[in-house]
Amino acid sequence: MAVSLIISTYNWPKALELVLESVLHQSRMPDEILIADDGSDGQTKELIDAFRKSITIPVHHHWQEDRGFRKTFIMNEAMASSTGDYCIQIDGDIILHSEFVADHLSEATRGFYIKGSRAMLSPDRTKAILKTKDISINPISKGVGSKINATRFPLLSRIFKGDTLRSNNLRGCNFSFWKEDFINVNGYNTDLQGWGHEDIELAARLTNLGIKQRQLKLKAVCFHLYHKLNGRDQEDVNYKIYLDAVKNGTVRCKNGLTNS
Repeated sequence: MAVSLIISTYNWPKALELVLESVLHQSRMPDEILIADDGSDGQTKELIDAFRKSITIPVHHHWQEDRGFRKTFIMNEAMASSTGDYCIQIDGDIILHSEFVADHLSEATRGFYIKGSRAMLSPDRTKAILKTKDISINPISKGVGSKINATRFPLLSRIFKGDTLRSNNLRGCNFSFWKEDFINVNGYNTDLQGWGHEDIELAARLTNLGIKQRQLKLKAVCFHLYHKLNGRDQEDVNYKIYLDAVKNGTVRCKNGLTNS
């Protein structure tokens, strides 16, 4: 099965460099990497161009002009060009455990999408990692929060069942799904602009399609580099769109991969 790894990013090349380094250490490499860039400056392009020289799989850089937070647009563009049967989505500030891709693939099941977790890194630990570029992270070390989320213990992973019909807890930084399902709901809803709730709105429409959530803990471990919160001016507007999708049982958004 071919798998595409999609990484969203915006103007933080020092973090993206560490994310890409963690990809190089995967026990099971993705078949392609697609970077969805919401308007970064030239430093990010230079980093990606240099990274291509260290890896044999295709690396595609999708870029759009910086006109505010428009993640939904660039994610759809990247997803549309992906060639994998299965897609794993992360953010450009997420350092991956070496079994991250393999763990997602081991849990990939038709009729489900996977909602993974993240372990939060403290400001001081993040600063140290960015300085040293040492991405070997011990879950019990100082500055590593969410100890359960930071621990990989596959034998106990199944004890975390979760609510298969829940959609309001999804985070796009650790998320995987069948590309066919993404197409069937018309991808990300581009009516959601500005930070907030684009991932859960997508999850709601997947649920309405009949795709259930598989909560994944103690596998597919990743670590979130600390940063200040994004502006949230559109959060309430976006959340209402999510609630409408839940209430109305919406499966396909009007404006997404295609406009209709």
